[in-house]
Amino acid sequence: MDAVTKPLKSHDTKAESETATDSLLRSSVYEELRSRMITGKIVPGVSLSTRSLALEMGVSQMPVRDALSRLAAEGAVQIRSKRRIEVSPMTSERLDDILDSRLLLEPEAAVYALPNITPTIFKTLKEIDASLDQAMEDGDVVRYMEYNFRFHFTIYRANNRPVLNRLIESLWLQFGPFMRVVNGRYGTANLVDQHRMAMDAIQSADANALRDAIAADLRDGMGLLIRDTFSKA
Repeated sequence: MDAVTKPLKSHDTKAESETATDSLLRSSVYEELRSRMITGKIVPGVSLSTRSLALEMGVSQMPVRDALSRLAAEGAVQIRSKRRIEVSPMTSERLDDILDSRLLLEPEAAVYALPNITPTIFKTLKEIDASLDQAMEDGDVVRYMEYNFRFHFTIYRANNRPVLNRLIESLWLQFGPFMRVVNGRYGTANLVDQHRMAMDAIQSADANALRDAIAADLRDGMGLLIRDTFSKA
């Protein structure tokens, strides 16, 4: 005799719904904190309080703790105690490693994306770059970093390679807080916008020129960070 399938009890359905909601909340908190680090809204030298972050985000401390543990596993923060969580310190070796890794991955990610950059995507890039230029003119470092991230990843995400793009994001996660400090110290007036070269390369469908433009952009930004961080050592 075939086994009779019992109907799902209401409390089972409720438990599954609560589990799904909890999982979504944890993911949302993690992605928000990750985004803050990538765009430099979390800076080195400032202790992160799970309680303060939870209050700010309107959630309990548990998903914040979970998110910070995940960020620690990615090398972005160090959990020294329950009350002392900080951005992981930067060393010259680590910074060189990040730059080398970015130069290996990002120019190729852009080239993979090139065949898929539609006129609509290109229009979006132009709008982002205009907003970035305005942020530079206004001296708004936070907006500059946000639009710089959007510009690069609007290109990269057209490549349909989510694993590659997630690896690149993990590198941005590690240098973002330090880049925020450097940009804040020197101001946006000293930044060079290499994005026009990238857009010209995209418009002419020139893979080599796009590869070179992205590499030049990375070297400019990371070079400034390297000089500022270690020239006085």
